[in-house]
Amino acid sequence: MSAANEATYTIAELAREFSLTPRAIRHYEDQGLITPARSGVQRVYTKRDRTRLKLTLRGKRLGLSLAEIRELIDMYDSAPESSQLARLLEVLARQRAKLKQQREDIEAVLGELDAFEGQCRALLQNKKKPS
Repeated sequence: MSAANEATYTIAELAREFSLTPRAIRHYEDQGLITPARSGVQRVYTKRDRTRLKLTLRGKRLGLSLAEIRELIDMYDSAPESSQLARLLEVLARQRAKLKQQREDIEAVLGELDAFEGQCRALLQNKKKPS
């Protein structure tokens, strides 16, 4: 705990809590998603950093890019909530459309696989029949 009695975390604690590697956390730091303070060479993460990391991971699960995540998180500090929510809705709509397209593509490929599998089975059956 700091002098201001604010909870702080080490990189190891956050890595353990979120099942990440310290390297992944340092990558998010390099991308500007979290900005820990330093105590000598050790990184000191605040509750704000922990929350930003949690939001980053949620955004990743939704398939958002780190740039989109950073933009949305940064809006929290600088833009009205309505602007942030409107932007989030735009990003989510685009991600939903992308996932729907991917699902359609997967269904098409599965259909092709089924057809090829059926052809292969039919060819094998014909080869097994005595001539």
